[in-house]
Amino acid sequence: MSDYQLTQLPWLADAHQRFVDVHYRGKNSHAHLLNVDNALGGVVLANACAETVLCQQLTPVGACGQCKSCLLLSANNHPDLHVVKPDGNQIKVDQIRQLCQSLTQTAQQGGSRVALITEVERLNIAAANALLKTLEEPGNDVVLILQTNHTSQLLPTITSRCQTLAFNAPDKQQIQQWLAQQHLLPAANEQGKNHDVTWCLSVVGGPLSLAESLRSKHYQQLLTYRQDWAQSLQSGHLTNSLLALTEQQIVDALNVLYLYLRQYVLKSNSKIQLQGKPALQLNPLVQGKLIELAGTVMQMCQKLQTMPSVNTQALCQQYILTFKQLTNG
Repeated sequence: MSDYQLTQLPWLADAHQRFVDVHYRGKNSHAHLLNVDNALGGVVLANACAETVLCQQLTPVGACGQCKSCLLLSANNHPDLHVVKPDGNQIKVDQIRQLCQSLTQTAQQGGSRVALITEVERLNIAAANALLKTLEEPGNDVVLILQTNHTSQLLPTITSRCQTLAFNAPDKQQIQQWLAQQHLLPAANEQGKNHDVTWCLSVVGGPLSLAESLRSKHYQQLLTYRQDWAQSLQSGHLTNSLLALTEQQIVDALNVLYLYLRQYVLKSNSKIQLQGKPALQLNPLVQGKLIELAGTVMQMCQKLQTMPSVNTQALCQQYILTFKQLTNG
């Protein structure tokens, strides 16, 4: 996902331009928080912001791309850019201490020293406390750029010391159009209508992940899960592919089940016929129970992240049985 360039991700353009405007006017903050998930290109935006700060001939639309600083960045060899990424599942205190020490040194290119921390929500407590000291007293010509996938997981003391860059995420229509421009959409149906691939965004994480899924066989697997759940919930029996789910596949399959159940309830509230079939009729009590079932499925997805093993067949059959009981199928 990090292979994308800023110009390839149009939904980042406004946020990037706002960042450039501030620095071009010389009114930059010493710490910036980018609440842009990496599945939306958060790291791409963070790198572009670092280029803006370090560029020696900044233009009104961003880094010039030609000065010595830009050429060093292009070669991934800029001595005044200090990047910190999670080490495993955490950003550890030694990483932050080393970063803080590096930021005390004189800039080798004579400009700013930039700290770029990705997935900053992964700071452990000791690392977060160490970073706070630098946020409070960063030193002259030090700029910190913090990218996060989940701003709610950050300490309030960190967010309060940063200037948050406003960002508007793309809607599903924009994502569908972008994927079409990337020539990644499946072939149109007989009526010439494109298949809406954005239904699984919450499963894959975002447009960049969805693009990768479309390039690989992953998207087709998710589509198969959706078809299998529809068939199994109607018949009361698991399809062969659901019977054969592995522990590595179960989370994706249950995420798709969660989406299917939510969509099932939404359709029951619609009076419009779907594909020539009569609209679903569910009383509010059953709708509530189905939403509870969907919530149970989502909770299981979260538990499975750490659960060492699970009987996938029994788990799936349990959900099928509950669904049939609720819908009197």
